[in-house]
Amino acid sequence: MKKLIRFVQANNLFIKFFLVMVISIIAVSLFITYSSIRMSSNLFIDTFSITNSKVMDQITQRFNSFTDSIVSASLEVDTNGTIKQLLLEDHDNAVDKSTFYFYMTDEMDRIYSEVDPDDTNMVIMSNSNDIFNMNYIKWQINGHTLMNDPMIERVENSPNEIVYQYEDSELTNGVPMIIASKALKLKTGYIYGYLFFSLTEPDLKEFYESYTGVGNNVLLVTPTGKIISSNQDERIGETSPQLLSYAEDFENLDAEYQQVNVFDQDYIFLSEYIPSLDIYLINLIDQETVAENVTDTNEIILISIAIVSLSVLVAFLILRRMTNSISNLVHQISDMARYQFNKPLKVTGGYETRKIANAFNYMLNELQDYVQILMKTQEKQRKAELEALQHQISPHFIYNTLASIKFMIKQEKKETASDTIDSFISLLQSSISNADETITVEQELENLKSYVQINQARYGERIKVNYLVSPDCLDLYLPKLVIQPFIENAFFHAFTKKKSGYIQILIAQKEEKLVCEIIDNGDGMISERIANNTIKSKEKRQLFSGIGVKNVHERIQLRYGKNYGVEITSELSKGTRVIIKLPVNDEQT
Repeated sequence: MKKLIRFVQANNLFIKFFLVMVISIIAVSLFITYSSIRMSSNLFIDTFSITNSKVMDQITQRFNSFTDSIVSASLEVDTNGTIKQLLLEDHDNAVDKSTFYFYMTDEMDRIYSEVDPDDTNMVIMSNSNDIFNMNYIKWQINGHTLMNDPMIERVENSPNEIVYQYEDSELTNGVPMIIASKALKLKTGYIYGYLFFSLTEPDLKEFYESYTGVGNNVLLVTPTGKIISSNQDERIGETSPQLLSYAEDFENLDAEYQQVNVFDQDYIFLSEYIPSLDIYLINLIDQETVAENVTDTNEIILISIAIVSLSVLVAFLILRRMTNSISNLVHQISDMARYQFNKPLKVTGGYETRKIANAFNYMLNELQDYVQILMKTQEKQRKAELEALQHQISPHFIYNTLASIKFMIKQEKKETASDTIDSFISLLQSSISNADETITVEQELENLKSYVQINQARYGERIKVNYLVSPDCLDLYLPKLVIQPFIENAFFHAFTKKKSGYIQILIAQKEEKLVCEIIDNGDGMISERIANNTIKSKEKRQLFSGIGVKNVHERIQLRYGKNYGVEITSELSKGTRVIIKLPVNDEQT
């Protein structure tokens, strides 16, 4: 509990801001999500109903166009003298019969070409039961059956009208279809033939099927409540007085749509009466199904959750960064507050503010003196740090080397153990001497060879080391241990993935500079670890000397200036190239 209290006190500013931000984000997101779903649903219903009202008008126009073409064709047949004469004449012999069929078919072809749609069938029957069928496949009927059907009686009772009716009886061979019938009569009232136009239910469905979809249904209902066509095939042939009642009531409503419950389900209801066919065109919209297809509630919720999560994450990172800097400053100042201030600040505000004020109350009085001392001692301190680093020898390196020598002796590899001891002694003598001492290139090479011999004795010779040194460089001087850290770095970091390879050491004079190159074909480094051709940040101290590769660069520049130092280039899977530039010195310093 005490740890928890201390944690809350140390981070209370962050916790307060973060909680307020999270609660606000979640509350706003919930409100917006709920409002969006509700508004989109209401907007969708209104827009969809308006759109479907226009669609209903378009379907009605298509039906009216159909009835207009029927009326036009009926008038042409009624006023066609050739058809009238052919139907009134007697045709006793085969020649007359053939002539009769030829001319009738020719006249009907001309009139039939103007009937819309093309799937509509046109049939003329004479009083002697002769049938002229323009599309026998659509309606396979013979004159005797048709003459004895009750439909003829209905037509004769309305001789001046086109009678529309729905049939799915034996007359149509069980095929549902709409039949428009008209009696052909003289002025005297004598009926000399009958004209029929038929359209099957699948052909009738083409008038509106393109406007339907999942949850968006169209039905054609007769004044008796019978459903004669629908994109829902299972509804065809059903009788629904409730649906008919809604359609009749909708005529008197001044509304774009009506919400009804029919077939045990809630629908948005639109209706249009088509007088020419004496049927009701009804549109039933399943609000829930259609809304799901247009507005994906789950997707909106998932997007809202994603936005909230991203917002909380961004808020966390930003607030944590803002408050972290203050908290870090508080902790740093608290650690530094060891002096008595002569002009204390007023301690007010929250936890962080009070801590900062208290820290400055300790620091302010000594600030000027501290700055002066810091300026004078900075360079000395840096040199002392480098000297201390150079004198350090890793205990792990000593322990592992001695353990390896012990193991070699047990295996009776006395010569290898003896060589390793000599190399180890040479390294120790070189490392504990004066930090500012410079040695010749030849001595540095001997130290490198000693270091390489120790590592190869311990780990095997899977990493080969080659030396290419210009003879005129052997007597030149360079600081101790400027090459060894890079050899060590290559041994222990460059061949993690690759298990074998080589390291090449090249030393020569170029452009009045002593240039030392260390090249390996190891794993390489990613570009993020290199900045301005040098190591971006200080690496962990090396296993032997404690001098990291970045320390070498800073040590050279501190000693010789900005024109000298270390440059590193590397490429993944191909290796690393290190170039050390030093002044040409032929005397020890």
